[in-house]
This record gives sequence, structure tokens and C-alpha cells, in this order.
Amino acid sequence: MIIKNGTIVDPSQGMEEIGTVYIRNNRIEKVVPGDYVPSDEEKEEDILDAAGKYVMPGLIDLHVHFRDPGQTYKEDIGTGAAAAAAGGVTTVCAMPNTVPAVDCVETLKYVQEKAKSSASIRVEQVSAITLGEKGDTLVDIPAMKEAGAVAFSEDGKSVMDTLVFREGLKKIAEAGGVVMSHCEDRDLVNGGVMNAGPKQEELGYPGITNAVEDVIAARDIFMAAEQGARLHLCHCSTKGTVELMRMAKRLGYDVTAEVCPHHFTLTETNIPGDEGNYKMNPPLRSEEDVQALIGGLADGTMDVISTDHAPHGEEEKQKGFQSPFGIVGLETSAALTFTALVAPGLISMSRMVELMSTNPAKVIRMDAERGTLRAGALADVTVFDPNVVWTVDPGQFRSKGRNTPFAGKTLVGRVTATICDGQVVYQI
Repeated sequence: MIIKNGTIVDPSQGMEEIGTVYIRNNRIEKVVPGDYVPSDEEKEEDILDAAGKYVMPGLIDLHVHFRDPGQTYKEDIGTGAAAAAAGGVTTVCAMPNTVPAVDCVETLKYVQEKAKSSASIRVEQVSAITLGEKGDTLVDIPAMKEAGAVAFSEDGKSVMDTLVFREGLKKIAEAGGVVMSHCEDRDLVNGGVMNAGPKQEELGYPGITNAVEDVIAARDIFMAAEQGARLHLCHCSTKGTVELMRMAKRLGYDVTAEVCPHHFTLTETNIPGDEGNYKMNPPLRSEEDVQALIGGLADGTMDVISTDHAPHGEEEKQKGFQSPFGIVGLETSAALTFTALVAPGLISMSRMVELMSTNPAKVIRMDAERGTLRAGALADVTVFDPNVVWTVDPGQFRSKGRNTPFAGKTLVGRVTATICDGQVVYQI
């Protein structure tokens, strides 16, 4: 397969120039800068013309919920993978808060086998840290790592028992794993459903303060450093967490952090009323928090953009702020990032690719073969057209979930082709 005439953006090689990507035997064979030079051996059906578009390493989403096993009416591995492909994502990390939780090798193998049979992209599975995500007994960490768990997380909550968490950090460090932390002090939440602020006061719901996230982010950063564990902070939403990340990097700690598109594009003031599609955890914060997150993404403090793709049934999200937390995001994340950050000049296209592909590959230590277009890497490629203007229509989503606050929003830029393992898995 040949992808010609596109602007190749690959931060792993410091590359942003027009060129041609050659794929052979499901690997990147070579990338040739400059104008495409045809060969007699090439067949027209094997050529994808990317003129006027960006060609980049396949996007990697470190944080998705595919609801499989146990809640496949919300999403399953096949539909989740199709949604990912439509968003230019070729690798996802599925969180373990399924039913049952992914806390043993048997359940991990179930996901791996189902992904092989039904997923069009690469589905990596994250292991729970404690059995049943109950927070008291650690999973068999070496066995889960050996069986292929790509990381360890209690996503949906924090491990609140500090001693249990410390022992988990120690064992995960010994196994060479990474901890993905959902930073939330369960006691401080105290029934909160939205950011503590003017909108919460207007609607009369209990609020969630910034400290709910900040105190656990600080705890996890210092504890991980003490145990020599690699730490990745999930779905950061506050200015405090951005400052904590600056501190951690200044101290040389092995910690990375992600931000979701909804947290850098929306504030609590965008909530139209008691509307369930604006309820997510962490909640939409203040303008000050949003600006801090954007600044952190721009200056390198924050490392990754992930979606926290969290599908729910339509009826579930019709209960306003009494509905479950979470929104879908796989099919809009690249366009939202381009529209909100690249088009206005807040970050470069190269930085967008770094945040959505190069750096995520490093977090899960797969950067030798993913998040890059180097010769020999896996042939995972995303083609993105910066000139397409389109309107978000949840009815067209590949995901089973329709729960998005971006319905009807006009975006600039769209994924037009996704290649995974050398095969076109999505194209418009």
C-alpha cells in the first residue's frame, strides 16, 4: 500500500513535510520525503492519495470504556473498536471496571480473545489493581502483567486505602508496569455530581470541588515516586493538577498526565441545564481550569490527550445530573483537538500528534512499533483532512453510545482514513 502526496507528521522523527508512506507486509517499509514518483510495479488500487491532508502515526487512546464483559448493551469490543477506527485511533487501552472487573487472567483472556475476533483495531486491556475494584486485596500483579495487561488502574475510583495502594505501587514497579490513576477522594465527593460553582448553585445539586482531584493527585505522585513506580494521571481537570505535574517533572519524577477534549473545550458555564450529556467525572470545571489545562498541553507539562470514552444507554442519560457519569469521545477527539487547539494556533499539528500518538505509545512502552512511522514499525496510520467542516451527528456514530455534549457542534478537520496493521479499517 502507498499513501502519497500527504503532509507526513511524525514527531518521533522530527518530520512534517510532504512525502510518501510505503507499507509492505503490514509494516512501514519506508517514508520518502518529496513528491511521489510512480513505479511501473504499483497498482492504482493500492494507492491512497492524501493530497491536502495530514498523514500521521495511528492515534492511541489510553483511556476507554468498552463495557465488555457485562454491559454490552452500552458498548462491546467490536462497536468500540469501530468507533475508534472512525476517530483515527488504532490502539486503545480499555479500562477494567467492567462486570466482572478485569481482575484475573481468565477475564483478561476473554477480552484479548474477543478483540482478536471482533475488533478492527488493537485493543489493549488494563488490569484492576484490587480484586473486584473493592480496594482491599491486590490482584495477582505479576500474573496479570505476564498475561498481557498493559497497565494497572482502578479507574472509576481511587484505591483509598493508602497502605494497599502503596503495596500495589511497589508490586507494579517490580513487575515493570505503569499505574493509571483516577484521582478522586471518595469521601470529599460527598454525593457531588457537578463542579462546585455557579452552575451547581443554580441547579441546586451537590458540588465536586477541585480538592477532590488535587489531594489524590498529590498523594499518588509522592507515593509513586517513593516506590519507584511509573505513574500516569487520568483525565486531569484542574489547575491544581497542572501545577502538581509541573512540580513532579521539576523533581524528576516518572509521571505523565492526560487531558480529555471535553475538559479543554467546555466549562461549567456551557451546561445548558439539567442535561445528562454534560455529566462526566471529573466534571466540567471553570474557565481558569480550562486555560491551565490548555497551557499545560501547550508547554509540555501535560503529556497526552485521551477521551475517557464512556458510553451509556440512551434512557440512562435522560435523567439529567442523576444519570451515570460519562460521555463518548472516540469519534470526535481528533476533530475537537484540531478545532480548539491547532486551528487557533495554540499548539502545532506536530504537538497534536505527539499528544495523541507519540507520547501515549511511550506511556505504555510500545513506542518502538507504535506512535511512529519509522521503517519497521507497525503499519498503523491515520489520515486527517484539516479542511473538512462538519457537524457532529450522534446518530451517525459507530459507537452504541450517543451520549455527547457536542451534538450539533460544527468542527474543523476530520479523519478520512484509518489504517491498522496495513489494512484500511475506516475511510470516507
